[in-house]
Amino acid sequence: MIDLGRAIKAAATTGKVVYGVQQAEKAVNGGEAKMVIVSENCPSEFLRSGNHNIKVVKYEGNNMELGALCGKPFSVSALAVIDKGTSNILSL
Repeated sequence: MIDLGRAIKAAATTGKVVYGVQQAEKAVNGGEAKMVIVSENCPSEFLRSGNHNIKVVKYEGNNMELGALCGKPFSVSALAVIDKGTSNILSL
């Protein structure tokens, strides 16, 4: 079992991750995103629906908790993994 928190941190520090609903949607629509992680209270129906060819992982917590997990001083409703870096996040 992969630790989602550890995988997100590794991807954020060694790869490329974009934060926020608008940035994540842009990455999905632009074909850059390899995976999307959404909080329980993510407002984007598009990202939560999974009606695109990208894996969507639902984080079991709200946007404040996801933001803290990412080491950000703000809430994060969604994030898109562009480059996984050294993390194993894409095998979730």
